[in-house]
Amino acid sequence: MLREKVEGVLDKVRPLLQRDGGDVELVDVQDDGVVKVKLTGACSGCPMSTMTLKNAIEETIKNEVPEIKSVEQVS
Repeated sequence: MLREKVEGVLDKVRPLLQRDGGDVELVDVQDDGVVKVKLTGACSGCPMSTMTLKNAIEETIKNEVPEIKSVEQVS
């Protein structure tokens, strides 16, 4: 259920990333409230990817799914 909520939020964020040639893939939602994502496309090599991850993806997920504590990028 938590995974589905996170996927729903990522679907809202994706158009912003796709507009710039990137995307985000959900890798895992852990029981401790940590979400693992993989940035793909233009986002994977972008120097601003950390800021995108924290300011756009993590903030949006935490606002809409309060059970989530953090979002981490995996390669």
